[in-house]
Amino acid sequence: MINNLLKRSLFFVIFLTTFFTQAQIHDPVQWETQVNKISDTEYELLMNAYIQDHWHLYSQDLPDGGALPTVFDFSGAGENFELIGDTEESESITEYDNVFEMDLTYFNSTATFTQKVEVTDPVLGVIEATVEYQACDDKACIFQSRDFSFVINESSANEVAGTDKDDVQEKNSEQGEEIELANPKEKRSFWGIFIVAFLSGFAALLTPCVFPMIPMTVSFFTKQSKSRAAGIRNAIFYGISIVVIYVLLGTLVTVVFGADALNALSTNVWFNIIFFVLLVIFAISFMGAFEIVLPSSWGTKIDSKADKGGLVGIFFMALALAIVSFSCTGPIVGTLLVEAASKGGIAPIVGMSGFSLAIALPFALFAAFPGWMNSLPRSGGWLNTVKVTLGFLELALAFKFLSNADLVLQLHMLEREIFLAIWIAIFGMLALYLFGKIQLPHDSKAEHISVGRLITGLAALIFTIYLIPGLWGAPLKMISGFPPPMQYSESPDGLGGSGSAAVLNSEGLPEGAEYGPHDIVSFHDYEEGLAYAKTKDLPVLIDFTGHACVNCRKMEERVWSEPQILETLRKDVVLVSLYVDDKRKLPENEQYVSETTGKEIESIGNKWSDFQITRYKANAQPYYVLVDHNEEMLTAPSAYEPDAEVYYNWLKKGIEKFDGIENSDQTLGKGSESIFQ
Repeated sequence: MINNLLKRSLFFVIFLTTFFTQAQIHDPVQWETQVNKISDTEYELLMNAYIQDHWHLYSQDLPDGGALPTVFDFSGAGENFELIGDTEESESITEYDNVFEMDLTYFNSTATFTQKVEVTDPVLGVIEATVEYQACDDKACIFQSRDFSFVINESSANEVAGTDKDDVQEKNSEQGEEIELANPKEKRSFWGIFIVAFLSGFAALLTPCVFPMIPMTVSFFTKQSKSRAAGIRNAIFYGISIVVIYVLLGTLVTVVFGADALNALSTNVWFNIIFFVLLVIFAISFMGAFEIVLPSSWGTKIDSKADKGGLVGIFFMALALAIVSFSCTGPIVGTLLVEAASKGGIAPIVGMSGFSLAIALPFALFAAFPGWMNSLPRSGGWLNTVKVTLGFLELALAFKFLSNADLVLQLHMLEREIFLAIWIAIFGMLALYLFGKIQLPHDSKAEHISVGRLITGLAALIFTIYLIPGLWGAPLKMISGFPPPMQYSESPDGLGGSGSAAVLNSEGLPEGAEYGPHDIVSFHDYEEGLAYAKTKDLPVLIDFTGHACVNCRKMEERVWSEPQILETLRKDVVLVSLYVDDKRKLPENEQYVSETTGKEIESIGNKWSDFQITRYKANAQPYYVLVDHNEEMLTAPSAYEPDAEVYYNWLKKGIEKFDGIENSDQTLGKGSESIFQ
């Protein structure tokens, strides 16, 4: 029975993961194009579709009243080239479709469409085409269109010469070099969320509300069970019940807010202000000013259910633990849910899975090996020290949310220097507390401090000293993404700075531009940046970013600061940073309703977010796109990429493909040799 319950719990989590993943913007079909030269005037255009598991793409030939067929349109046909026959397709599957209630033809996994053409214009260089298609799985259908460009030249035989804007792979049409393209989907580090939540669960274990419960609960199972095996089995079920309870909480948060809406909340001003207040309350509670407890009637009712015995009673025992320990676990759980909610998608479910697993493991392990409990330290004042330390960390994190709100509104009330000063004060006080120089209400008096407390205090002191140079402009890469960016400060060049921006650009700022991260000249309007790029004969790097985007700041502070990347961004591209969370209103005559999402576009951030979704079918930040003067992508977009060398190579390949560049080694600031090797 235990195994069946475990399997059902796992199935439930997997189902939710699948369901909410489907809510994200994505395309289950990726395309690769290829040109084969048949003769001096005849060519074969191939369009290869790669279809995700459980999805299928429909054929070109379908009966009326069913799914939408795949349709290809070759612009210019009959003028510069002629189509030879119809577009042929690879082997397909025909069977009865329960949804449309008719026989339909479709493709699984892969499909290849082939169109032969005869070129009538000897100087024709490119054939443009568009495909419109429908793809379905057993839950949903999507309708998409893609644009292709087929390069027609003497070296077209057997090489990939066209690109799809959302392609998964392309080859350089001149050199035949295979290039791995970035995944346009947002790279969510669910493993990172899980690990942080798991460690937070262990921290919650070491609090006065939870730690003493371990020996009491394990002793109950071992003494009340008829056999040791039964005791172990009951304790394991107890642990599974804890996991299920917290995962249900994460699921509830995801369902209430919606998988897509969670990511948007991270840039919402009121969301950030409310959670700043909540985290401050949590921190003060942990420090001993008061306790946050659920109504006592809840605990009484749950206890009465737990007395029934059996598996149902064990489940209610786990629920009772969650309620009784809420004064210690509540602030940690609340903080995790806030952080996970800002990541979007199923992150709250992942976070609660990691947290609850850390809570549940000790109960199962100590029940299986009761002798291990002899090695557990005794309860005492050290548990309160852990709780207060967590309170200081909660307080520091709270100011990150207040900073997000300030950045989005551009109020400049919590600039970089003020933020760092607050953190220096918080971690400095934490160091003094751990050294025993400060006592709080529930601390027990001690003549000496433990070695563990001394080492933790030293770590807090070292971190405090590390933060201090940040007031004078030090980059502080260890905490990049948490403080406001360098340019959002009272002195962007650091206290006592010499004004490096003016030195870097002796010509002065172009109209409509300003200095961005690391004094890179940056435009905040796409059309202005594109126009300037044409005058300088440079490609455009579109940076879809956000004022409250942590990963955007990490990219700017950790990756863009690398010397070769920084020089490339300053000299070889025109940077256009589009902030999707800019809340400033558009003039009324510029407001509109999005044709893609149907939403009202009222702010500058709405405009750039809609631009990203409409043109690039993505809504994640950071998101980087290299385009030429015709607004065609030079390579596939890149998302968050912490590996500086990978990001530099992505920049280099896009710039080398830019029209008009004859010698890429001279164009790139220091040549193509990597400094990372």
